Amino acid sequence: MVSTLQPPRNFSLLRLRLIHSRPIVSVAAAPAASSLPESQILSTRRSLLTGEVTAVELAKSYLSRLRLTEPHLKSFLHVSENVLKEADEIDKRISKGEDVGPLAGVLVGVKDNICTTGMPSTAASRILEHYHPPFDATAVRKFKELGGIVVGKTNLDEFGMGGTTETSAFQVTRNPWDVTRVPGGSSGGSAAAVAARQCMVALGSDTGGSVRQPASFCGVVGLKPTYGRVSRFGLMAHASSLDVIGCLGSTVADAGILLHAISGHDRFDPTSSKQEVPDFPSLFPSLDSFESKPLKGVKVGLIRETLEVGVDPGVKSVTQEAASYLEALGCDLTEVSMPAFSLGWPAYYVIASSESSSNIARYDGLRYGNQATADELNKVYEDSRGKGFGWEVKMRLLMGTYALSEGYYDAYYKRAQKVRTLIQKDFKAALDHNDILISPAAPSAAFKIGEKRDDPLEMYAGDIMTVNVNLAGVPAIVLPCGLVEGGPSGLPVGLQMIGSAFDEAKLLKVAHIFEQTLKGSSFVPPLHC
Repeated sequence: MVSTLQPPRNFSLLRLRLIHSRPIVSVAAAPAASSLPESQILSTRRSLLTGEVTAVELAKSYLSRLRLTEPHLKSFLHVSENVLKEADEIDKRISKGEDVGPLAGVLVGVKDNICTTGMPSTAASRILEHYHPPFDATAVRKFKELGGIVVGKTNLDEFGMGGTTETSAFQVTRNPWDVTRVPGGSSGGSAAAVAARQCMVALGSDTGGSVRQPASFCGVVGLKPTYGRVSRFGLMAHASSLDVIGCLGSTVADAGILLHAISGHDRFDPTSSKQEVPDFPSLFPSLDSFESKPLKGVKVGLIRETLEVGVDPGVKSVTQEAASYLEALGCDLTEVSMPAFSLGWPAYYVIASSESSSNIARYDGLRYGNQATADELNKVYEDSRGKGFGWEVKMRLLMGTYALSEGYYDAYYKRAQKVRTLIQKDFKAALDHNDILISPAAPSAAFKIGEKRDDPLEMYAGDIMTVNVNLAGVPAIVLPCGLVEGGPSGLPVGLQMIGSAFDEAKLLKVAHIFEQTLKGSSFVPPLHC
C-alpha cells in the first residue's frame, strides 16, 4: 500500500510529466506541480479579470485537452458546439467593463440525465436517444445565469442505475488513473471528466452514492447536498425520495462554489427547501490563515461498521490514517456505532427499485420515449421498452414492480421504509454527539472493467458506504485522502465526511482544511492512455 500522507517517490515527476503533456495555454488551467490544490473557479475568474488569459483561450485549451483524451476515456456523450461562442461573449463583456458573473468562463460538464436546451439529454438510454429538452434544469439555468458554460453532456449508467458506468447504452467510460478500470457510477462520466481536466467542474446526480463513489474512484471531490437543498426540476427521476443533484470538482472550494450557485428554493420543485443558503464561497480561507490546529474542538465520529468485513485492507488503512490526520489537526476523534448501518443496503435497493419502477413507467413509447413500429398496441409497448431499456434497467424495474405488487408491499417496500426510519434515528443520535461522521467512500478502489458485471450482488455491495446517507437525507462530501497500489501510479481512495441536514457549511470547512493542509499530496492522474 502507498502511504496516505506522502506521495510515492516518483509522484512529482508523474505530475510534471502530465502537466507538460497537456495542450494548455493558460497558467490558470495548469497549476504548478508544487502548489496545493487550487480552485479552478477562483483562478479562472482571477485570470479573466486581470487579463492574464481570455475566456476563448481557456475554452480552446480545455477543448483541446478533451479531444486528446476523449478517445481513451469516453467521458462525454455530447460536446456542445457553442462553447467558443459563449466564451467570446464573455470576453466582449469584460472588454466593455461590464460585470460578469462569478462563474464566468467556467466550463461545466453536465450528467446526461439533467436536462439542457440545445443538446441531447438521453440518460444514456436508447429509449431517449435524440431527445432534446425544450428547457434547462433549474440547476443548469442557475449556473448559466452566473456565466458558466456547458461544455457537454457526460456519460452515466442508464437512468443512473449502476455503479460503474458500464450500463450506458452508448459507451463505457474509463478511469483516467488506469483506463482498464471503471470510473465508478452512475456519475462516472462527470468524475472522469473532472479528473482528466476535460472540464473544470461537473454536475452529477446522487441517488445512493452516484456522485461520491466515482469521486473516490477518480480522485476528485464529490459533494452530495441535503435532500431539498438543490432543485430536482429537470433531473430525470430515478428514485424521487432519494435523488439529489450533486457537484464534482478538483477541489473542495470548486464543489462548494458550484453548490452555492445552484442551491435554493424553486417553485417548480415542491420538495426544494426554503432554508437560507449560506455563503459557501466565504468558507475557503487561504493556507496562511490556518492555525497550528485549525480544527481544534471539532468532534469527529468514525463509523465502526464501515471498517469491518468486506473492506479492502488498503482502503481501511488509508481511512484510519486520514482519521489520525484529522486528530493531528485538532479534531476530537471517537469511534461510533450505528447498528442499523448494514441494513441500509437491502432497504435502499427495495426503495430505489420500487420508486424507479413507478417513475420509469412513463417511458412506454406512447407518452414518452422512442416508439417502436408494430401493428398491435401491446407489441408497441413490448418493443419500445424491450429495445429501449438495457438489462440493468429491466432487472431493477422487475424488482421494483414485484416489491410493490399486491401481497408483497408490506413485506418489502413498507418494511424497507421502517428500516429507513431506523437509519435516520441512528444518524441523528450520532450527529447529536459529533459535528461530522467519517467513513470510506467505497469498500475498494476502482476495479477492472467487466470484473463485477456478471455478479449484481457484488456490484450493488459497492454502494454500502453511501446509500445510508441518501436514506437519511443528510449531506456528505468525499475527497481524496490517499493512494493504494494498482494502476500505473496507484489508485485514489476517498474519505467520506457526513454532516447534519443543511449543515454543508461545516462539512465544506472541515474538508477544505483537510485538503489544503495535506502537504505533499496531489491527485492528478497520470493518464497513460
